[in-house]
Amino acid sequence: MHNGEVGMVDGVASVAELGVLTASAQEWEVAVRRAEVIGRLAREPRVRVAAADEAAAELGISRRQVYGLLKRWRTGSGLASDLLPRRSSGGRGRGRLPEEVEALLVEVIRTRYLSKQRRSVTTVYKEVVRQCRIRGLPIPSRGTLERRIARLDPVAATTARQGADAARALRAAGGEPPVIEGLLEQVQIDHTVVDLEIVDERYRRPIGRPYVTVAIDVASRCVCGLVVTLEAPSALSVGLCLAHMATDKRPQLERLGVDTAWPMSGKPREIYVDNAAEFKSEALRRGCNQHGIAVAWRPPGQPHFGGIVERLIGTMMEMVHELPGTTFSNPAERGRYDSQAAAVLTLAELNTWLAVAVAVYHGQVHGTLRQTPAGRWEQGVAEGGRPATVVSETAFLVDFLPVERRVLSRTGFTLDHVQYFCAGLKPWIARRGQLGKFVLRRDPRDISRIWALDPDGVSYLEVPYRTMSRPPISLWEQRAAIAALREAGRDQVDENALFAMVEQMRRIAEDAAATTRTARRAVERRAAVPARAAAAPAMPPPADVGPVAAAAPFEVIEQW
Repeated sequence: MHNGEVGMVDGVASVAELGVLTASAQEWEVAVRRAEVIGRLAREPRVRVAAADEAAAELGISRRQVYGLLKRWRTGSGLASDLLPRRSSGGRGRGRLPEEVEALLVEVIRTRYLSKQRRSVTTVYKEVVRQCRIRGLPIPSRGTLERRIARLDPVAATTARQGADAARALRAAGGEPPVIEGLLEQVQIDHTVVDLEIVDERYRRPIGRPYVTVAIDVASRCVCGLVVTLEAPSALSVGLCLAHMATDKRPQLERLGVDTAWPMSGKPREIYVDNAAEFKSEALRRGCNQHGIAVAWRPPGQPHFGGIVERLIGTMMEMVHELPGTTFSNPAERGRYDSQAAAVLTLAELNTWLAVAVAVYHGQVHGTLRQTPAGRWEQGVAEGGRPATVVSETAFLVDFLPVERRVLSRTGFTLDHVQYFCAGLKPWIARRGQLGKFVLRRDPRDISRIWALDPDGVSYLEVPYRTMSRPPISLWEQRAAIAALREAGRDQVDENALFAMVEQMRRIAEDAAATTRTARRAVERRAAVPARAAAAPAMPPPADVGPVAAAAPFEVIEQW
């Protein structure tokens, strides 16, 4: 499998893991830096010697190594993991700087030199010597360290060592944002609560205001990603928005029943975000690294750097203010208008309306561009080609899901009082004594399955509930049930009690939905988790290794 695609291993669904989590921090940093330089070089049809020498100087390697990395990039998947350092097998090339030493230099510069303590080069070099001796690595010369430091970005280095004020003189006058010309060269992403009360599907009564995560391409001003949820903004919201951005939108439009075009899709080269916690998670950072997506944060205290997405959100809310049930921007503007009484749209209907509204926006002349966003997009496609899209939305999204780590037992994995098992785990169970904790990923919207990274770090295996007759539930339902059990005095929480409490809470919510807005919202959030087509009996503990049963792929849990 390549490019993180979904595949089948002995009949079980799996997703390739290409080093996103298994590489060390130092190795991953080297790979990401290489991808930036080699990826830029690979876009040229013919790489001249001068360009190869420039890349070699930038990476601190030889020209021959540059051509080797270029070959790996072009014959690989176009991902950062293609350029992870390879351990030397001996032989020729011992005179060059080993990759382990290169990774050590990068790490020491990052942790020791780029700090507010402003250590001298002499002090940093002593640390390099110390670390090399501890690890049994050859010691580079001081000149090698000085050349690496000299190639650092002056603004970034000064900011790290002396603060933003000291680096201000090195920036462009007025702190103007950089000029962006290529499609998806930079995409700005932000969240907001929608100025609209929506209703539930069953009673058509108010359940509150949803949230929207939106992504806009700076060059064309096109909306390339849009997610509406009842959950507050999180790292998952960002991952969903990126998945929506990177994949073909025609299947989504068909599900919504919208007869319009939305061709603005592809993997961005950089996302530009604010400093909220969801934009700084490890899963988001490494997922973006893996797919060659840079992450840049707005400079604190300079909101105009994110002004494009802010203006888009403002434009969207102005359009929302025309809908029945709008809350407007503030109480003064709303006046005596009863938003809850006027609300008529469900979450699905709001998604449909937004898809049409985006099409209308794309067809209107933009004041800054002096042309329509759709026209500017097609112009960009004609000039630079259509951006690359992602074939498998599932494989792409897995790289952005939250990570947990657990040991494997004879009955599978236990995660927050819920057991997971499939026949594909049997070969690992037999040698679990020699294995450490496994990397597990799960979608908070549906915890009826998890994705387990195999011990070799090659692919993810989809693992369902051990007792497959259990209903799919969301993480918020599971946590609410545990809290309820604790309040009831249950010191020991087991899986049977957990799901019994979930079922009880669901019945209470259903009974109260006719009168309580909070209960209706809870029911609507649960409706995002689809029911199983058929229940299966409880899975017994594994015995001998037998045939491996196929696992169902991820379902579309929330319509966005």
